[in-house]
Amino acid sequence: MSHPSSRLLFGLIPWYGFLIVFGIVLAVFISGREARRLNLPEDTILDLALLVLPIGILGARIYYVLFSLPFFLENPIRIFYIWEGGLAIYGGLIFGFVTILLFCRKRKIPVLMMLDLLVPGVALAQSLGRWGNYFNQEAYGFPLSPDSVFAFFPLAVQISSESGLVWHAATFFYESLWDFCIFFFLLWGRRRYFRRQGDVFLFYLLLYGSGRLLVEHCRTDSLYLGSSIRISQLFSVLLTLVVYSVFAFRVFSRPRQKLFLPVLVTCCTLIMGILVIGFCFSTGFIGELSLLQQLLFLSFYSFLIILNSLLLYHCFSEEDVVYANHPAD
Repeated sequence: MSHPSSRLLFGLIPWYGFLIVFGIVLAVFISGREARRLNLPEDTILDLALLVLPIGILGARIYYVLFSLPFFLENPIRIFYIWEGGLAIYGGLIFGFVTILLFCRKRKIPVLMMLDLLVPGVALAQSLGRWGNYFNQEAYGFPLSPDSVFAFFPLAVQISSESGLVWHAATFFYESLWDFCIFFFLLWGRRRYFRRQGDVFLFYLLLYGSGRLLVEHCRTDSLYLGSSIRISQLFSVLLTLVVYSVFAFRVFSRPRQKLFLPVLVTCCTLIMGILVIGFCFSTGFIGELSLLQQLLFLSFYSFLIILNSLLLYHCFSEEDVVYANHPAD
């Protein structure tokens, strides 16, 4: 199991494509159930899926190609070899987001409602789709010694090399597990915790960005901006700070008596965010730390921004609209 026996499920069907399609089908099913609960028209999710899926996959491929341009310029025909892998999730999210905005505007559906009902299924599809990287032998991390306590499947995988099979950190598995946890948290929160439309979507961005920031630092095949900036890592930290700023704005935009704790946690979070951004640009003291120390620092930032976001979220007035109070099935 530590090394896939084949990229193909059977015949000419690759595992990579099968898992992506299977994840998409589950996402459409889950989103369709929520759409019915919210009394949206019968075929809304199916109609949206027929638009957003091909556009999202196209966007994911374009994003990947743009940040791997030297490789594809040597053999342009490989741009179309999508079955070999090479889909960047952030590209799919950007293109998909724009498509959803246009779709909702045309159908006169609240955009935030649509995003909220979609993102749990998206997180589940991401979790399943990551296993396609296992069969394609991609999206893995730094090499491990055979004697390492982490050198066992699924925490590590064996990758083919000129010297034989080498153990590597299974970063695809780490992200898959994180996305699976996000999926369950969003499902629970959508019914019992979140207060406003858009909060499910915001927490998806926050949680995914926090996890991807850490996992990306372990990968050996990151997409780079220039020679040293991991574009997905930079995008992740900016995403988490934007979401956190939304929560902070909600708290500070209303007159309150007890602001000491929100101000303190916000200052700490922003300082940490600035340090991480500097690290992404290869500046500051963090780059001089060992790999383990860098991972611990990024882990601390991810933990801090998630915890502080939850603290700010609890500062919202109880008079705010309780989003979870939708009619039951």
